[in-house]
Amino acid sequence: MSTTQSERLRELLEPLVTSQGLDLEEIEVDSVGRKRVLRVVVDSDTGADLDLIADVSRALSAKLDETNAMGEGEYTLEVGTPGAERPLTEHRHYVRATDRLVKFQLSEGGELVARILKVDDEGVDTEVPGVKGRKATARRIAFDDIIRARVQVEFSRKDNKKEEEA
Repeated sequence: MSTTQSERLRELLEPLVTSQGLDLEEIEVDSVGRKRVLRVVVDSDTGADLDLIADVSRALSAKLDETNAMGEGEYTLEVGTPGAERPLTEHRHYVRATDRLVKFQLSEGGELVARILKVDDEGVDTEVPGVKGRKATARRIAFDDIIRARVQVEFSRKDNKKEEEA
């Protein structure tokens, strides 16, 4: 049985989020002065546009009001998607990060920045960018060898072959 407020809220809200075709990634309850803030992070393989976020927010708000799950005091509900540099913690996160540049902290020590090309049950196939005119190299990374992974923001990425063919 759940013991924390976040766990109870997850049990209550996850079915609503799932019914909208989204995954409930995170629930966080913070106190800001006298007010509380409930942050709900949702995502899907295809992303979530503002209309879908608004629909989910209305559904969650109605459920919270109906059940009084947040208690009597005032609170603010914030519903959004993960940030651009989100950590990859679940298999689905790696799948969603396919073709993205990721910084890996490896158990063997050190860090590696590489583009995820393919994800399977055991790990990821990546392409390590070449440095100073060298060609990119392929590298396989097993999930067991990854301590942390975080998507990197790319400001000047060149178009890939798929975009050139379109």
